[in-house]
Amino acid sequence: MQTQENTFSHVKPGDTSFVGGGLRDFFTYRDLGIAKATGGKVIAHLVRANNAPEEGTGWHIHEAQFHIVYMLKGWAKFMYEDQETLVEAGDCVHQRPGIRHFLFDYSPDMEYLEVVGPADFTSVGVEGPCAVPAPGKW
Repeated sequence: MQTQENTFSHVKPGDTSFVGGGLRDFFTYRDLGIAKATGGKVIAHLVRANNAPEEGTGWHIHEAQFHIVYMLKGWAKFMYEDQETLVEAGDCVHQRPGIRHFLFDYSPDMEYLEVVGPADFTSVGVEGPCAVPAPGKW
């Protein structure tokens, strides 16, 4: 993790664009400059559907101290432990550290803000507690 002091940051929509190469190849990501501004303490990016869901994310946890998802457009279906959860535009989810989850379905227009600390958090595959529904078709 970087150790620089926090700095001011202001990112306009044209400053960064959605790109692949993030955590999931079926999403695109738009960096909001927060990781650099906080010296790696926090990352904030927009996540957008890129391809139709086929298998989803698989069961995993994030090694992070703080993690929220704020749905901006569309919807996504998650399993959080053994609870199916529909997250729709306007919903905010706090994913407590170590919660097992699986994003298995989402709308073509899905877009969410994800804020995680630290910025260099990891995703670790884990055994799931239950079966996961199949995604719908676009």
